[in-house]
Amino acid sequence: MDKNQAEAKLKEYGQEHVLKYYDELNEADKEALLRQIDETDFSVLSHIGNAGKGDARGKFSPLAAMQREEIVRREKEFHDAGVEAIKAGKTAALLLAGGMGTRLGSDNPKGMYNIGLTKEVFIFQRLIENLLDVVRETDTWIRLFVMTSEKNHEATVAFLKEKKYFGYKEDKIVFFKQDMAPACDYNGKLYMEGKARISTSPNGNAGWYSSMVRAGLDKILTDEGIEWIDIFAVDNVLQRICDPCFVGATVLANVSVGAKVVKKAAPDEKVGVMCLEDGRPSIVEYYELSQEMMDAKDENGDPAYNYGVILNYLFHVPELKAVTDDRMPLHVVEKKIPYIDETGDLIKPTEPNGYKFEQLVLDMIHQLSTCLPYEVIRENEFAPIKNPTGVDSVESARELCKKNGIEL
Repeated sequence: MDKNQAEAKLKEYGQEHVLKYYDELNEADKEALLRQIDETDFSVLSHIGNAGKGDARGKFSPLAAMQREEIVRREKEFHDAGVEAIKAGKTAALLLAGGMGTRLGSDNPKGMYNIGLTKEVFIFQRLIENLLDVVRETDTWIRLFVMTSEKNHEATVAFLKEKKYFGYKEDKIVFFKQDMAPACDYNGKLYMEGKARISTSPNGNAGWYSSMVRAGLDKILTDEGIEWIDIFAVDNVLQRICDPCFVGATVLANVSVGAKVVKKAAPDEKVGVMCLEDGRPSIVEYYELSQEMMDAKDENGDPAYNYGVILNYLFHVPELKAVTDDRMPLHVVEKKIPYIDETGDLIKPTEPNGYKFEQLVLDMIHQLSTCLPYEVIRENEFAPIKNPTGVDSVESARELCKKNGIEL
């Protein structure tokens, strides 16, 4: 894209200010800005009128989870089926690693955060070691995709290379960047985070599939005969990845997606809950649960909406082609967005000042026809790190790691 083409595209969306400092830039910065303008989808800006509204939800009804009693009873059956799928190369893992450690007081990618006490133990390390448990158990290397963002790609790749991928086989790891979405003020005017850079953010946790396809990685799925992808978040240092029982249970259930869930600690715990929405699998957010839903019981007298998701899903690859961007709602989210002011100085706001645009995995699941919620034991598989201290923090994750015999 040349400058004239960039001007034409920006004029179409009323964003001519993006080139305000163009003539001051060096050639490399000019080229980078023109490339960003070319690659950025500005059509999302038309959605700012939906801010705070959300799409109308359908009729919720309970979706029964496969509970621990059944899983333990059928453990060998599930384990054998899972090992068979893994050994046949039908299973891959995908780490959602686009986030930064800002809330933990770090300027590095979140996965680089050290949770160790007497030695270095990094979040990336914990996750890879969990996957290595399955590699050793099945004597099979599992393809690992790592989705980064523009903001942390180089640092993530360099760090893992420096650490020799914590023992994982380098030729089994593929890095790719998540697609980015622009950020704007309340009037739909794009923010600039620098004179040569439009402010952007990752396009939500459902962006992994479209980003994979855009990076051409769906060819690896086809060429290697991968039928299942276990996607998992970077912040849960205890989760088991591609564990054979989960894989086997999902395969044998003949569903579109498996979802690891934990029994809620309280009826009003702030976690999304697996459910049906208009008869299709979905996730009801904690703030959408009515008192009637919280009080509802299943046939055994247990709470009907009792299992929270932990962002560990096993998707059936052949059915992902039905999941298309144009059918998924775009969520307009109010955020604090750093920007340069009229004089070119960088401003870091302390209050929300505009909108980011995201697609969420719950909408992705809702496009699929069937789902198996699969119960795991909270203390063994759910140690999210979102804060430095308190609930879901570095402190709480360390305690849970120690309870599971992990040396820190």
